[in-house]
Amino acid sequence: MVKVDDAVIARWETGGSRFEVLVDPEAVQAIKDGKTVDLSDKLALEQVFKDARKGDKISEEHLEKTFHTRDLAEIARQIVLKGEVQVTTEQRHKLQAAKQRQIVATIARNAMNPQTGAPHPPQRIEAAMTEAKVHVDPFRPVDAQVQEVLAKLRPILPIRLDVVKVRVRLPAQHYPRVIGDLKGLGRILDEQWAGDGSWVGVLEIPAGVQTELYEKLNARTRGAAETALVK
Repeated sequence: MVKVDDAVIARWETGGSRFEVLVDPEAVQAIKDGKTVDLSDKLALEQVFKDARKGDKISEEHLEKTFHTRDLAEIARQIVLKGEVQVTTEQRHKLQAAKQRQIVATIARNAMNPQTGAPHPPQRIEAAMTEAKVHVDPFRPVDAQVQEVLAKLRPILPIRLDVVKVRVRLPAQHYPRVIGDLKGLGRILDEQWAGDGSWVGVLEIPAGVQTELYEKLNARTRGAAETALVK
């Protein structure tokens, strides 16, 4: 259970009634991002209020009439999805910082510098966001904000969301411990066993994952893997 002082108020008004719950702000973020979250242990108080600050409770009969259930977790989920969230300035700054880290990570993983074909480090993306004075909404999904952020970054940073294809050649003895990493990083478009017994595959990956791919291959095979970008 989240502490009352750490919770945010999710509020929804309908049919002349107001419904409020005290809920974990991180759970609210996750729900707003479209994730499935069980709110059973994410509420500061197991109660729905007319006014949470005054402690005015709503009867179970009224809840059932409005939400067609008495399941508190489901009622809270509907309030979060349909309503608005009341946060303190400190809570908003904390939530914005967390959402900005998610946006930076998403862009770093999926974007590249079209001039060089290389990915942008997260620090460079974050610095450009600061320079562009990007405003991050803590309760809008990451995917819904990425394109808006990119539009503000392009005057400052050459950047483009893209995928790249990399041809990988692995000596046979390294294949069992490397293939899982390859599938985890991207999609194998083509694969075959060469005449010398080595495995050759074409892997499609987000542009920003190139460095991670090369580092993992070098670490797993001690430099025995061969890679080449496919144009």
